[in-house]
Amino acid sequence: MKVRDAVLADVEEISSFLQELAALGKRSLPSDETYVISQYIAHSDNIRCSVVEDVDGTLLGLQVLKWASEGNTYGVTPGWGMIGTHVRPSAGRRGVGRALFAATLDAARQAGLEKIDATIGASNPEGLGYYEAVGFRTYKTNESSVSKCFELTEATAPVQK
Repeated sequence: MKVRDAVLADVEEISSFLQELAALGKRSLPSDETYVISQYIAHSDNIRCSVVEDVDGTLLGLQVLKWASEGNTYGVTPGWGMIGTHVRPSAGRRGVGRALFAATLDAARQAGLEKIDATIGASNPEGLGYYEAVGFRTYKTNESSVSKCFELTEATAPVQK
């Protein structure tokens, strides 16, 4: 697996696997190409948007890290990071998320972030388990979502690949 920055040439394939997730009931946000560009690849608050590809160049996952700005959709404290992770259904349990988070964690440190929020659907056990496994801890819940926080410190150990 190779982690790299997402580029516009990835949009069609990202949109395709996001649609697969939506068809399985694992995604409720839009999955069209316009959304992928505006919210993931070219968002003005992006710190890093990464993809993982296999040896054949097939995209296995996407992770985006953004600055939380005033009035953001999730009510995250401005100045924190906000993370979103999406893994192709056929690529689950292969280390895609951990590989993505290692790159994202480097970007978060370089940006000087102290905290990263992950807001996950309450009915998404895979997502909740993933974020817990890489060190996020629950700090807020409501009927439809769970918000988890990762605190960066000088002593934060890198996520194992």
